[in-house]
Amino acid sequence: MKEFYSNGKLLLTGEYFVLDGAKSLAVPTTCGQNLIVKPISEPQLVWKSYTNTGECWLEAIFDLPKLRLFSADFESNEDGGNDRLAENLMEILQEVRNLNPSFLNSEEGFLVETHLTFPKNWGLGTSSTLINNLADWAEVNPYFLLEKTFGGSGYDLACAKHNTPILYTRNGSDPIVEEVKFNPSFKEQLYFVYLNKKQNSREGIKRFKELKGNLSTETKLISRLTDAFVDCNDLNDFEKLMAEHEQIVSKTIQLPTVQETYFSDYFGQTKSLGAWGGDFILATGNQDSSNYFNKKGFQTIIPYKDLIL
Repeated sequence: MKEFYSNGKLLLTGEYFVLDGAKSLAVPTTCGQNLIVKPISEPQLVWKSYTNTGECWLEAIFDLPKLRLFSADFESNEDGGNDRLAENLMEILQEVRNLNPSFLNSEEGFLVETHLTFPKNWGLGTSSTLINNLADWAEVNPYFLLEKTFGGSGYDLACAKHNTPILYTRNGSDPIVEEVKFNPSFKEQLYFVYLNKKQNSREGIKRFKELKGNLSTETKLISRLTDAFVDCNDLNDFEKLMAEHEQIVSKTIQLPTVQETYFSDYFGQTKSLGAWGGDFILATGNQDSSNYFNKKGFQTIIPYKDLIL
């Protein structure tokens, strides 16, 4: 039996601009996804994916070594009833084989189970943890695999492998990753709030690419803000950095900030993370923050220290 595990992720700075090479601050989460591989006698790949509550949301059987889909069962509500889940998985596995021709290319069979340790709609890296685990199993470059499948900057793959906050700069299949000590004195006043509006990162990336012009100046500003985030040890200064970052992204993608949209009367500062409009946001606050967000209809408020490694 083999077992692989990858951390989930959150991008604190550099959303969208990380694609253009901005230095960005990313943090691995205390939750993630594992992948367990067990040999079986039949020449098949039996794949079962489980939620954090133990429900099987995808089961598929592939004939080996042809890697041909034999049968599939999935949650009917998954991605609006998307019946391509098994086919998408097969396409990913085929890309892995393109990178390593010996992968699953024998009569040997396997039972594979994946287990999330976070709700899959939280946007903490269901896809990136899968890609990283598969790359580890097949001993291929995860950034090559990402480029052939989901695309994106790759910061999430770096978080999958690191157990500390990182500074990430995109650089093809060889990104620049630096572990940093991001441990602000005010971290007890930092919270993550789930907006319960799962975002499609690819749609956000497409919008960014369509709207952006020459962003060399903004990219440099985001990189400087990232350094300032890491070095900051005053909450008021940190809130100013969050607000400045929000304004740069807002102007670029032509969308209002999350504070303007939902929380104009909030006593602290909020900041979008990742694709704007859903998933988690970062908020400064205090013991009254949970009541505030609950009254606004947002029930999942997690202290920074409980979600970040």
